[in-house]
Amino acid sequence: MSFRLNGRLWIEGPTDRFMGIGRLELLQHVHALGSISKAAKAMDMSYKRAWDLVNSLNQQARQPLVSTQTGGSRGGGAVVTAEGQQLVREFEAMQARFEAFLAAETQRLAE
Repeated sequence: MSFRLNGRLWIEGPTDRFMGIGRLELLQHVHALGSISKAAKAMDMSYKRAWDLVNSLNQQARQPLVSTQTGGSRGGGAVVTAEGQQLVREFEAMQARFEAFLAAETQRLAE
């Protein structure tokens, strides 16, 4: 019988989860698609849920992570700010280190 170590990484704020895999994916989609609505659709998530997550991220961060523009003749949109892009890079790096830790500990279990 072989065992494997498993886990999930997230950052908690004082009142709510701040960052995790789902929020990371949402920020990546917003950045790529320029829209919270399109990001939600790509993730099979309701727009309200996506908006609530973006709002939670923005409220907990020192600087807004996603900047939105309401619709008009040219339509609305959303941009992941420089601070948001930095958070994405840092969390991706943290996630890679976490996965390496899990792999190393799984290897130790097999010995």
